[in-house]
Amino acid sequence: MTEPMGNMQPLLTIMQKLRDPETGCAWDKAQTFQSIVPFTLEEAYEVADTIERVAFDELPDELGDLLFQVVFYCQLGKEQGRFDFDTVINRICDKLTRRHPHIFADLQNSSTEQIKQNWEKIKASERVERQQHSVLDDIPLNLPALSRSIKIQKRVSGVGFDWAELPPVVAKIHEEIEEVLFEAEQEKIDPNKVTDEMGDLLFAVVNLARHLGVEPEKALRQANQKFERRFRGVEGYVNQDGRAFDEHTLVELDGYWDKVKVSESNK
Repeated sequence: MTEPMGNMQPLLTIMQKLRDPETGCAWDKAQTFQSIVPFTLEEAYEVADTIERVAFDELPDELGDLLFQVVFYCQLGKEQGRFDFDTVINRICDKLTRRHPHIFADLQNSSTEQIKQNWEKIKASERVERQQHSVLDDIPLNLPALSRSIKIQKRVSGVGFDWAELPPVVAKIHEEIEEVLFEAEQEKIDPNKVTDEMGDLLFAVVNLARHLGVEPEKALRQANQKFERRFRGVEGYVNQDGRAFDEHTLVELDGYWDKVKVSESNK
């Protein structure tokens, strides 16, 4: 079994060689902060996919790919005289120590609720230091929409802007459905208004998920997987029938769908 390296230097050295102006890799030398962002997002999703598939034997490789993205940014920062890997390490160590006074300072034996309150107070003070005076200021604009919605809602809930019970949350969803249908049923449909109302409806549904303790991204992924699995089952019945897909009526296809659901429930 290979012994752990014990430090980051081998990976940092590889990165430096890849970016060497004379002998480095042409592709790596051409990259910028902006150009590698899509790859960073892709690697993060691949980590999430590996965990969701419970493929833990693949996880070290995927985590390595994600770590390499961090090292890439650090090399770019070093070349431009902005920061290096040590800067990143020091910043995260300082932040974790500062945000966990119940571990590293004088607030040991704090309750879960006290820990949460202290966390929010510390983050609020950090925003003030960065001259970010709204509780929403440091929520990244490029987060996936579902993730950003729930982060916004959690932030405003933390300052009391939230319903305490489910009925008004559900009522808001019904209200937004009516507004979507109103715009969709106009004699001359305005696509921008329909999009706007659909956004409000989705935001309201995310709010219900949050109140129920459901992670909306996870719920939607599961729904996608379930639909795909069942649709593949429908395709199986279509193939057995011997007719093309478009030669079936919707009633017939719905019948296949119901068969797939029944077969799943009997397993």
